[in-house]
Amino acid sequence: MAEYRPNEIEKKWQKVWEEKRIFETSDDKSKPKFYALIEFPYPSGEGLHVGHPRPYTALDIVARKRRLEGYNVLFPIGWDAFGLPTENYAIKHKIHPKKVTERNVARFKEQLKSIGFSFNWSREINTTDPEYYKWTQWIFIKLFEKGLAYKAEMPINWCTSCKVGLANEEVVAGRCERCGGEVVRKTKNQWMLKITEYADRLIDDLDKVDYIERVKTQQINWIGRSEGMEVDFRIKNKDDVLKVFTTRPDTLYGVTYMVIAAEHPLIEKYKDEIENLEEIRKYQEYASKKSDFERTELSKEKTGVEIKGIKAINPVNNIEIPIWISDYVLMSYGTGAIMAVPAHDSRDWEFAKKFGLPIVEVVKGGNVEEAAYTDTESGILVNSELINGLEVKDAIEKISYWLEENGLGKRKVNYKLRDWVFSRQRYWGEPIPLVHCDDCGWVPVPEEELPVMLPEVENYEPTHTGESPLANMPEWVNTTCPKCGKAAMRETDTMPQWAGSSWYFLRYLDPHNKEKLARKEEIEYWMPVDWYNGGMEHTTLHLLYSRFWHKFLYDIGLVNTVEPYNKRTSHGMILGENNEKMSKSRGNVVNPDDIVKEYGADTLRTYEMFIGDFEKSVPWSENGVKGCRRFLERVWRLQEIVVDGDEYTKELETVIHKTIKKVSEDYETLKFNTAIAALMTLLNEFNEIGKITKADIKTFLILLNPVAPHITEELWEILGFNGMLNQSQWPSYDEEKIQDEIIEMPVQVNGKVRGVIKISPDATQDVAREKAKENESIMKYLQDKQIVKEIFVVGKIYNIVVK
Repeated sequence: MAEYRPNEIEKKWQKVWEEKRIFETSDDKSKPKFYALIEFPYPSGEGLHVGHPRPYTALDIVARKRRLEGYNVLFPIGWDAFGLPTENYAIKHKIHPKKVTERNVARFKEQLKSIGFSFNWSREINTTDPEYYKWTQWIFIKLFEKGLAYKAEMPINWCTSCKVGLANEEVVAGRCERCGGEVVRKTKNQWMLKITEYADRLIDDLDKVDYIERVKTQQINWIGRSEGMEVDFRIKNKDDVLKVFTTRPDTLYGVTYMVIAAEHPLIEKYKDEIENLEEIRKYQEYASKKSDFERTELSKEKTGVEIKGIKAINPVNNIEIPIWISDYVLMSYGTGAIMAVPAHDSRDWEFAKKFGLPIVEVVKGGNVEEAAYTDTESGILVNSELINGLEVKDAIEKISYWLEENGLGKRKVNYKLRDWVFSRQRYWGEPIPLVHCDDCGWVPVPEEELPVMLPEVENYEPTHTGESPLANMPEWVNTTCPKCGKAAMRETDTMPQWAGSSWYFLRYLDPHNKEKLARKEEIEYWMPVDWYNGGMEHTTLHLLYSRFWHKFLYDIGLVNTVEPYNKRTSHGMILGENNEKMSKSRGNVVNPDDIVKEYGADTLRTYEMFIGDFEKSVPWSENGVKGCRRFLERVWRLQEIVVDGDEYTKELETVIHKTIKKVSEDYETLKFNTAIAALMTLLNEFNEIGKITKADIKTFLILLNPVAPHITEELWEILGFNGMLNQSQWPSYDEEKIQDEIIEMPVQVNGKVRGVIKISPDATQDVAREKAKENESIMKYLQDKQIVKEIFVVGKIYNIVVK
């Protein structure tokens, strides 16, 4: 027997699969389809680390199993290649982002192929390919035509050193993550997408899909739908009001102050009457240096300044209350103003305690001055003239009605979700396909002129004015209006990285089509995606954005399903051996190339699936890798004990059928570690007996193949089985042959035992009934009788009541 040489075996079979185009999708639409989707990777300069192959291997296992079950499988791959990381790298190293992208894609592709994934490479896509972003631009134009894309003044995070707008996650402690420069808030005219129009559908339609609960919860919480009242607080001696949204109007008597955003227009309007304007200006500057995320999520210490010179009036009791500004209130959320109820809200309580503001209990629950705020989901109202003595639910209804009757408020549904900021003042992104004409306003580029190509430029660095580098290209910017023919200017902002990833799953269906996004017959056959797997970090925004785009495409008749993904699962990260997230700075990154070279791709795949619960994060272990290599070496040596035989070895029959059942079910429920453990147990049984038939090992190889496809294909060929393993059939199990034991269950008729049936200890009532019908001694007591009741206790007794 030759030595197990994984590098030779794996290269051999990868070449065979590629040359024979084994994993290309069939055009035969009479077969049942299975569309497996991974989050297509962002090709960074560092290449893959061992955490990346984990989700790919998981769906590769399912895709390989489905092919063996007779499905027409689509398992595609592509590149999410626009965006800031590549551009930042390009700027730092003075290399054009296009060249950086080409190099990174080639590196990723080489790595993925070396691991043996069964991707359909003929459908490979790249978001930076003009033939791809032509359709991204086309979708944007459709959104614009339907009024879902518009321009508005919006604050952005501005790095004073890089001279560029930053995403929230790129701001750390008020400084740019890349260069460390100071970040300030700057108002820019930005393109927005009206995702809020779809807020209700994005929540309600979650009932139509098979997503794990934590993913659904993230979606619902991010949208943040809440029903309540919009209440008017008059400004003392002014005609103006401050509008606030609250889900708890019953606590209005407990409002002792108000807080508005540092950017609230009220400050500019009444700046001449504000007595401490200089103090307010200093605080505004302080708040401008924080991202929205830092202001709302990270801020523990409460800060703020009272606006002296103006007061608000509480609408339910006409008491004057102070108005403060604080960074934890945002203009971009709600009305930019909140009513503070410190007795019953943790954030308001902390703020009131710090600045010595009044705390008034309005829902009975203890001494809030002595302890802390009190949870008010239920309780009796106190200190609240109109609603004293009422339960919270009744109090909310009564005060809401009173506010409406007196013109002081109205019922409203509110959302945390904001419209999607869709502009980036950067070079490396899809050009927005609109031109601005002084007479016609914003006009879309005609479809026949798409794509609007990203021009080749020598200088792709951000400008000092905050405009996109494209703004410095007059020969590209200056054009004519498609509507009236007069002089016009192209939009110089580019789209965010989210754009290309919001619809890529549709382009895989028909990636080379130059006339349409995808043919109707391809969409109708393949959609929705049957199974989509990705990281938990993308189950909020990416999932939300792609669902929004798909619903829009459904509304304009382009797709046939209201949801893009039928099933969504997520995986845990692989951590470094030190139990920390893998990163170059921590020095704990493991390169999959090194593992493939030393141990083989099948060992890497097996270990990534055996390492632990797929949905949880787990640390990498070199010893674990070695253990999986030893397992595969033992599999390799099975060829020494194989004898001819078309039937399972009698002593192994039960365990083989059990293993088929276990592995089949575990692959479908992401329990890859226990599936591999079952195969390890079966391998031990083989070695214990010391001799196995070709039927035994044939089933074993098929079950292991999705995890370790190279070694199993090689052994299949060595053992002389017909064709290639990947063209065989997934084994089935016999339910009767997986039972460990048979019990004798007494069967009673009207409380008296009339016979005994032999069944498995976990058999159902239906099985017991069928067995009873086969027993003559029982049936003679049932003839010509009407069954009125059946009492069945699993594994214990079956009593039939007749009359």
